[in-house]
Amino acid sequence: MTPRILPLSEGARVCLIDAGQGEPVVLIHGVGLRAEAWAPQIAALSRTHRVLAVDMPGHGGSSPIAPDSRLPDFVAWMASVLRALDCGPVNLAGHSMGALVAAGVAVEHPALVRRLAVMNAVFRRSPDARAAVRARAEEIAGGRLDIEGPLSRWFDSSATEAEARAKVAGWLGGMDVGAYATAYRAFAEGDAIYADRWCGIAVPVLVLTGALDPNSTPAMARAMAGAAPHARLRLIEGIGTWST
Repeated sequence: MTPRILPLSEGARVCLIDAGQGEPVVLIHGVGLRAEAWAPQIAALSRTHRVLAVDMPGHGGSSPIAPDSRLPDFVAWMASVLRALDCGPVNLAGHSMGALVAAGVAVEHPALVRRLAVMNAVFRRSPDARAAVRARAEEIAGGRLDIEGPLSRWFDSSATEAEARAKVAGWLGGMDVGAYATAYRAFAEGDAIYADRWCGIAVPVLVLTGALDPNSTPAMARAMAGAAPHARLRLIEGIGTWST
């Protein structure tokens, strides 16, 4: 899985992994991660499809986006990436923040999307949950990047998760704090931006989350699946945030 660079306008660049041949599948990771987080899915899907996993702005090898960017700006960025790839409507999948971006592309740029999958997505958080995630966003914006917080939410202390936890810790620890703050703020404020427009997503949609996920809850997943006209819901039993 050797990354390559896709040039965008005005000198910006996108780092991505491009593997396999066939109908394209594009994968968008969550905040603080990078394209390599999809390694198992890339290995499996590239046997039958062309798989393109992108580094989000300011993550991995991709150029940062403007510091004041919000979710619609990330959606516009992703649409520009898909147009630069020039591989027709794609099967678009996102995890967490990447799921918000993927859904936004399906809403704003439907001609670019063949099918949509959203994994561990957030949708109309409760007031308490919204306050908590916005408080974390403000801490990060103030330069306080606590990687142990997300690691403890995402992983347990078992030996089976130790390797993945260590890898993600390295990605988080290597993040530019400004780029992380921009993405996290967009994530914190993005749960309701396209919520009222899910009814207009005409393509087939897979909504997936862990049955034990306390943040991207089964209730949120049911609400998303109920809002889109051609959606299918899947809850993975015994799994939390890392259901991918």
